[in-house]
Amino acid sequence: MSAAQAMSRAEQTELEEADDDEGMTLGEMVAALRERLILLTVGPLVVGALALGITSLIAPTFTAVTTFMPPQQSQSGAAAALAALGPLASLAGGAGGASHTGDRYVALMQSVTVSDRLIERFKLMEVYESKFRVDARKALSSSVRISLGKKDGLIKVEVDDTSPQRAADIANRYVDELRHVTSGLAVTEAQQRRMFFEQQLQQSRERLVQAQQALQASGFNPGALKAEPRAAAEGYARLKAEVTAAEVRLQVTRSSLTDSAPEVRQQQTTLTALREQLARTEQAAAPAGGPDYIGRYRDFKYQETLFDLYARQFELARVDESREGTLIQVLDPATPPERKSKPKRALTAANTALAAALVLVAWVLLRRSMHRRNTINSQAATV
Repeated sequence: MSAAQAMSRAEQTELEEADDDEGMTLGEMVAALRERLILLTVGPLVVGALALGITSLIAPTFTAVTTFMPPQQSQSGAAAALAALGPLASLAGGAGGASHTGDRYVALMQSVTVSDRLIERFKLMEVYESKFRVDARKALSSSVRISLGKKDGLIKVEVDDTSPQRAADIANRYVDELRHVTSGLAVTEAQQRRMFFEQQLQQSRERLVQAQQALQASGFNPGALKAEPRAAAEGYARLKAEVTAAEVRLQVTRSSLTDSAPEVRQQQTTLTALREQLARTEQAAAPAGGPDYIGRYRDFKYQETLFDLYARQFELARVDESREGTLIQVLDPATPPERKSKPKRALTAANTALAAALVLVAWVLLRRSMHRRNTINSQAATV
């Protein structure tokens, strides 16, 4: 190998190593960008202007917002009901259920029933140009945001629409629909208690009438109280009422827990003890013979005790329910918005122009880097 060839190969190797190690310098980058300054300036402006023009063709969207306080449970009324219930206190607790949160009201407003009512009222199938109702529901769902404040517990309804007035009307209508739905459903604790005791009161009334008719048919008269004192009969009635309460309480517990749960076992033990005590009372009070008006009188007093308890709790639940019905308080009713919420034309145009500028800068630098590499390779091949 000649000395000239060896020198040429050494120069080629040095050029390739310089290309790999150094790359483009900062000065070369600035020079490349300066050469394309017009493109880098005009290009983003043109793209931003196009984005501004396209967004101008989009119909503006307005957002109406309403904020309200969901129905709150009347804890004082519930506590008074429990205190007055006596032997059936645990039964009322099982019937009332756990306290409700605002999440339930948010779910009610997002239900299909409420959505269909709004679609019918505002003719949203025509507004959204939907052929099927399911498509109108999806369009409405995408235009509505219902959220529950974690700290303040307030519910906020935000509605997007191309019409400011319709957006406000839909937002306010959600509150009205919530009132309508909750009036027909046992959502709150008082409503659940009212429905439970209303059913129990009706059944107790029928049993009381039957017990009274049976007592009259047995030839009962005031003189029979000498054989069965009133105090003993009323004590027996209260004891039997406790047995009934324990039986229903056990059924309520079993509906949410398994038979092996400690709560269920405790209720079973309590019920067994009450039944044994009732059996001993019946055996001790049973006469050796004679008319059956004594047993029928005790049954009548038992039904009368239950009826009085259910009647008191039904009235308390009705009072609490009437209070809860007025507790949907609107803090900020929705009004037609004066400014559009989207599209944000200026922001969209600025972001698009910035993105175009970054793309053009990257393209200019990449092209200069490829041109530099090709030049170095050509020089190396020539050498």
